[in-house]
Amino acid sequence: MINSVNNISSLSMTRGLAAIEPGKSAASSAAESAANDGSFSAVLSNVASGAVSTLKNAEAMSFAGIQGSATTREVVDAVMQAQQTLQTAIALRDKVVTAFLDVTRMQI
Repeated sequence: MINSVNNISSLSMTRGLAAIEPGKSAASSAAESAANDGSFSAVLSNVASGAVSTLKNAEAMSFAGIQGSATTREVVDAVMQAQQTLQTAIALRDKVVTAFLDVTRMQI
């Protein structure tokens, strides 16, 4: 599940990308910012906001493509990135729900 969170972070977190040092990847910078926040809920919040921004970007690119100000390739890239982000978020949600159900089935 942690790998899923890291994958989502590297795909969809755009917060703080301007502050990335040369030679560092976006995933390592996102992991550092999540580690600095210190809580799992903060990581999930950042991932969710990154996913929403990716989906909004794809929608904006679609409109730009309709208006003729974006190329077909840019639109396809943005929509495919949004699709991958959505699939990853759904997989993460399924894992969290499964873990919750497993915990509720445990005997006390």
